Amino acid sequence: MLAPRATADATDDTIGGRISLARDAIKLSIEEISAIAGVTEETWISWENDRAEPRANRLDMMAGILQVNIAWLLDGRGTGPVEAR
Repeated sequence: MLAPRATADATDDTIGGRISLARDAIKLSIEEISAIAGVTEETWISWENDRAEPRANRLDMMAGILQVNIAWLLDGRGTGPVEAR
């Protein structure tokens, strides 16, 4: 019988959750990060709340801004914000 895990890891989270986690790790507000990324605050909020997903051409740019590996951003594998520090 398998014991339940005590904590969830990033692979269990959604892309929106990982975007939010990475933004928090670099201590930027939604206003700041959306300006850097060149999108509206509403767009960024939609990504973080899983109401929309960033298009493929935005993912590489977002990974760079958020200082995470693109694979981590997509599915929780690779270097995320905790490992990068």
